[in-house]
Parts: sequence; structure tokens; C-alpha cells
Amino acid sequence: MITPSTATVIAVEARKAAASRVLLATGVLLVAGVGILTGVMTAAARGGNDEIRAQLGNFADADPWPQLVGAASQITAAGGFLAFGVALSWLVGREFADRTIAGLFASPVSRAQIALAKLAVFAGATVPVALVLTAVVLLVGLVSGLGAPDTDAWSGLVRLFILTVLTGFLTWPAAWVATLGRGLLPGIAATVLLILIAQVFAVAGTGAWFPIAAPALWAVAPGEVSTNQLALVAVVPAASAALTVRAWSRLELNR
Repeated sequence: MITPSTATVIAVEARKAAASRVLLATGVLLVAGVGILTGVMTAAARGGNDEIRAQLGNFADADPWPQLVGAASQITAAGGFLAFGVALSWLVGREFADRTIAGLFASPVSRAQIALAKLAVFAGATVPVALVLTAVVLLVGLVSGLGAPDTDAWSGLVRLFILTVLTGFLTWPAAWVATLGRGLLPGIAATVLLILIAQVFAVAGTGAWFPIAAPALWAVAPGEVSTNQLALVAVVPAASAALTVRAWSRLELNR
């Protein structure tokens, strides 16, 4: 239940994030990057570029809409994770980098509430980014002359939206690491490490059981990821939120 004080803290954190425009800039860069790269890659693949076709893997010979959405999903899985991880690391780590953390000890609200508010603001920003990103990919397909999406294409676009949202939530470990490391760089390093680990699991063929990799695999091949495997994704943000709140509640000025 959101109490009046919690709602106030969320509003304050939202204003702070909006004033800096880092979240907005990161979202714009992510959406623009996915849109441009998706359009360029699929156009090159249709033009017979062997290097691009190799990168698309199973989507190299797919129909235009599945190829487009598949390429967007692949790009979003890695690029989105990095973008969201950097943004969240900044949102949490900025208090340490800007040396404003000391002032929070004099705040009338608890540091645990502040941590929760930061995660709530980030979660609230994830959904509109996912909506715009999906809309841009749809627009790229229409502008490219692929025609109206069929049922399978719409299903792929829905999965792309869900993938983008889940990707944002899966970066929450960066908030905990940024707190422990007292800065942006530890959170960013943790984000990159998780991307590398996810790649290892995916190559090994066990990515469906690794929550960081499961949404991406599900987005491009839903039949290869079970409901139980996808449900494990919820453990990551839940555990990360608990650890982050605990770390903030135990912060000390002399450490």
C-alpha cells in the first residue's frame, strides 16, 4: 500500500529524475538506436548482405515482418539491458557521485523509502519507453513497405513490448551493486557482467533457465521457453529490490 509519505517521496524522486533528463535521454537513445539498427539490418539482409544475415541467425530467411521484429528483439535484449542498467545505476549512484547522500540522512523519510521511490520511478519510466520502442519498430516496418502486420507480426510486437519491460526490471541488480559500490560505475559494471553471463548461458543452450536471458529467448522463440522458466524472471527484481532497500537502510556516513 502506498502511503501519503511514500507517494510524496516518489513524486520528489520523479521530479529530480525529470530535471536531470538523464532517463529521458537514455530512453530516446535506446528507442532511436533500436529503430535505426533494426531498419538498417533488415534492409541489408534483404539486400543479400551475408554478414548481416549471419547476425540475424534464424531470422535471415524469415518473412519480412518476423525478420524485422526478430531483429528488433535481438537488439533490444542486449542494447536495452545496457541502456536500462546505465540509467538505473545513475538513478541510484548519483546520490553518492554528487555527494548528496549525506543530506538524505536528515530527511524526514527513511532511506528505505527513498530507495523504493527510486525503483518505482524507474519502473514507471520503463513502460512508456517500451511502448514508444514498439511503436517505432512498427513504424519502421510500415515505412519500409512491409504492408500491414498480420496476426503473427502483432504477436511478435506484443512480445517485443513485454521483452522491453522485462529487460528494464531485470537490470535491478545494478541498483543494489551501485549502492554497495557507492557510485555509478559498479552498477554499470554489474550490468555488463550480467549481459556477458546471459550470452554464455544462451550459447550453452541453457539460457531459458537463466532469468536474465529467458525473456530474450522467449521473444524470438516463444515455444522454446516454458511458463515456469519465464516465471523465474520475477525473482530478479523482487530479490534486487529487497537487497537494495536493505542496503539503503543500513547505509552509514563513515563508509
